[in-house]
Amino acid sequence: MKALIKELIAFFKNPTLEKDNNSSFIYRIKIFGQLIVVCLLTVFIISPIFTIIQELGLIDMQDHALEEMMQKLSKPIVFVFATIVAPVFEEVIFRAPLTAFKKKKQFKIGFYVFAILFGLVHITNFKITPSVLLLAPILVLPQICIGGFLGFIRVRFGLLWSIALHGSYNGILMLISFAAM
Repeated sequence: MKALIKELIAFFKNPTLEKDNNSSFIYRIKIFGQLIVVCLLTVFIISPIFTIIQELGLIDMQDHALEEMMQKLSKPIVFVFATIVAPVFEEVIFRAPLTAFKKKKQFKIGFYVFAILFGLVHITNFKITPSVLLLAPILVLPQICIGGFLGFIRVRFGLLWSIALHGSYNGILMLISFAAM
C-alpha cells in the first residue's frame, strides 16, 4: 500500500501517459483493491468538512440528488444506475480521452482538466444556490480526488479497469448508504 501511495503522489505531481507493463491479473487485482481502499480513505478523511458545512447551516447536505433519487426509485434501480450506468457513461466521457494526449505537457494538462471537470459535473447533485456555488470546490473535492485515482488506473491498466474501480467505489458507498437507512 505504501508503494502505491508513493506512486500516486509521484503520478499526481507529474502525470505521465505510461502504461503498466505488468499484465498479471493477480498484480492488477491487488493494485485495484488498494486503490479502492485509497478512494474510500480519501472520502472518509474529507467527509468531516461536510459535517462542518452542514452544522454551520451553509448547505443542507440532505438536499442532494441521491436523496431525491432514493425517494423516487427502488434501491436496486439506484444501485444499478450508480454501479453500472453512471460509471460507464462518466468513464467514457472523462477517462477514455486521456490516452489521446500523446505529448507530455498535453497529457498533464488533459489529466488535470478531466479530473477537475469530473468533480465539477457532480455539483449538479446539489440544488444550485449561491452557497453551493461558493463552496463548489470543497463540495466536489472528493470527486476531483477520485477522478485523479480513476485517471491513474485508466492510464496504467486501461479503461475497463477505471470503469470497474468507479463502479466498485460507487457500489461500496451505496451499500453503506443503504445500511444507514
